[in-house]
Amino acid sequence: MPSGLTLAWSRPVGWILDHLVYRTSVTGKSHVPTGGPVIFAANHISFLDGPVMFGAAPRPMHILVKQEMFKGFLGRVLTASGQLPVDRSGDRAALQRCREVLDAGRCVGILPEGTRGSGAAADINGGVAWLALNSGAPVVPVAILGTRTGHEHLDSVPRPGRRFYVSFGGALTLSRRAGESGRASMDRAAQEIRAALAGHVQDTVQLSGQPLPFAEHQDLTAVAGTPADDH
Repeated sequence: MPSGLTLAWSRPVGWILDHLVYRTSVTGKSHVPTGGPVIFAANHISFLDGPVMFGAAPRPMHILVKQEMFKGFLGRVLTASGQLPVDRSGDRAALQRCREVLDAGRCVGILPEGTRGSGAAADINGGVAWLALNSGAPVVPVAILGTRTGHEHLDSVPRPGRRFYVSFGGALTLSRRAGESGRASMDRAAQEIRAALAGHVQDTVQLSGQPLPFAEHQDLTAVAGTPADDH
C-alpha cells in the first residue's frame, strides 16, 4: 500500500493544473464525506480526467491507472504520487490493493467506464461495484467536462486556459441484501452506480452548459472488472 506521504507533494501539483494551467470550476464538494474511505467514480473523456479530479477533490486519493503508464519518468512520477497500477486484461490484485487502501480510511479514484469515450457513463465495469460492496465505502459520482470537446481526438491536449467543470454528486452506500446472490448483488450495485453517475453527468451538462464530446471509436474488448484504462 502506498505511503500517505506520497500525496503531500502531488496535491499542490493537481491544484496548479486545475487553477493555473486550466480554469476549473468545482462544485459539490460538500457531498464528499469528510472522513473515512471514499470511492470517487468519474466519467472518462480524456487522459486528463484523473489528474483533474485529483486536483479538484477536497480529499486526496489514489487513482487506478493502467500499468502501461508506469514506465520511465512518468512511471516514477505516478508511483511517487501514490497512484495504483492496474492490468486491463483483468486484475483482481489491483482491486485487493484498493480495498486495503479503503480499509485504511483513504480514498480511491476510479474511471469505471474503462476507456475514454463520450463520457455519458452508458456502461461501466464491475470493479467499482465489487469495491463498494466489499469495502462498505460510499461511492461519490464525479462529472468531468471540458477536458475534451466536440470532435477532438482522444489523445488531444487542451490548450492552457480552457474551462473545465468538475462536479461531485451525492454519495451512495451499497450493501448486499438478505437472500441475494453475490452475482445479483454485483449486478444491482453496478447498475445503481451507473445510473447515479450517468444522471449526475447529465445534470452537470445542463447546469454548466458544457456538452459532452462526440463519441469516437472505442475498444469494445475491454475486460469487465478492470477499473480504468488510464488517467
